[in-house]
Amino acid sequence: MIKVGIIAENTSFVLGELVRLLINHPDVELQFVCTPKLKGIRLCDVYSGIFGELEMTFTDTADPANADIIFADTADESILNEITGNGAAYSPKLIDLSDRNRLGCPDNGFVYGLPELNRRASCKASAIANPGNIATCVTLALLPMAKLLMLNNTIWANVITGATDGGRKEKNTYGPAYTPDDISIYRPFTCKETEEVIKSMKQLQNSFNAGLNLIPIAWTFARGTFATVATETKVDLEELKSIYVKYYEEDSFTFLSEKPIGLRHVLNTNKCLLHLDKHGDTLLVTSCMDNLLKGSAGQAVHNMNLMFNLEETTGLHLKGSVF
Repeated sequence: MIKVGIIAENTSFVLGELVRLLINHPDVELQFVCTPKLKGIRLCDVYSGIFGELEMTFTDTADPANADIIFADTADESILNEITGNGAAYSPKLIDLSDRNRLGCPDNGFVYGLPELNRRASCKASAIANPGNIATCVTLALLPMAKLLMLNNTIWANVITGATDGGRKEKNTYGPAYTPDDISIYRPFTCKETEEVIKSMKQLQNSFNAGLNLIPIAWTFARGTFATVATETKVDLEELKSIYVKYYEEDSFTFLSEKPIGLRHVLNTNKCLLHLDKHGDTLLVTSCMDNLLKGSAGQAVHNMNLMFNLEETTGLHLKGSVF
C-alpha cells in the first residue's frame, strides 16, 4: 500500500475531492492531512460527503517518515523544504498542487504533470508540479497541432469556469449552493496559466511564437471548465480529426467526440472531451472537463499512479461527488 500524506494551507473544494479519491483508492492508505488552522477538527465535519467513511482529524504536523508521497497545496516553502529538501532525513515523493513550481519545470527538479504530454517523465519523477485547471483544458485542445508544428497563427481561447475554480478563491468564497447568478471576465490576457500553455506548446513545437489570447470567464455553475479555442489552419477537418485521434489514442482520459459536447458529459469524471469544427479556415476546438478532477485532484491522483507504476486509471473510475 502507498502511504499518503496531505499538506494544505486551507480547506478547498480540491482538497475535499483529493481526500475522497484517496480514501477510495485501492492502493492507498491516507496517513495525515496537515492543515494547522483546523487542528483537531474531523475532515467529515468539513466535507460532509465523506461522513461515515473517515474519522480522521486535521493535524498541525506532517510526518514525512510516515509517507511515501505527499500532496501539497501550500505557499509555505519552508514546510516543503523541511520535508523534501536535501537535508531531510527521509524524502517522500511530492505532488505540488500550487502554481509555484509549474513554470520552472524541469530545471527545478519537477516534472510538469500533464500525462498527455509528459507521461514517461512522470513515471520516473520524484516531484511533480500539477498543472493548472485552465492550462490543462486549453493545452489539451492544442497539443496534437503542436506535435505536427501546425500552430502558426494567433490563438483565441475563451475559458468558462465554475464557482469551484481554484483561481477564483480570492474573489469567491461561496460554496456552489450560495453563489448568486452572475457572469464576469477575470484577468483577461494576463491569466498566469497562459504561460503554462505557451511552455507546453514550445515543448512540442519549438518554433511556436503565435499569440495566445486567453480570456477566463467566471460563471456560477458549481463545477466544470468549458473552453472554446480558435485558430486559423488550412488543414481539412477530417484530417484534423485523424490527427487528434492518433495523438490521444493511448491516453486513458482524453477523447475526441464526433458530437458536440457539454459539461454534463464530463462532470464527476476524470475525462476531458474535445470536439472539432471548422468555418472556412477557422478551426474551433471545444474542450471540457471537471475542474476539480481532471483539472486538479483527479489529475494529481493520475500522476501518483504513474509515479508508482500503477495502472493509470486506478481509483479514477468515479461515481458521485464529495459535494
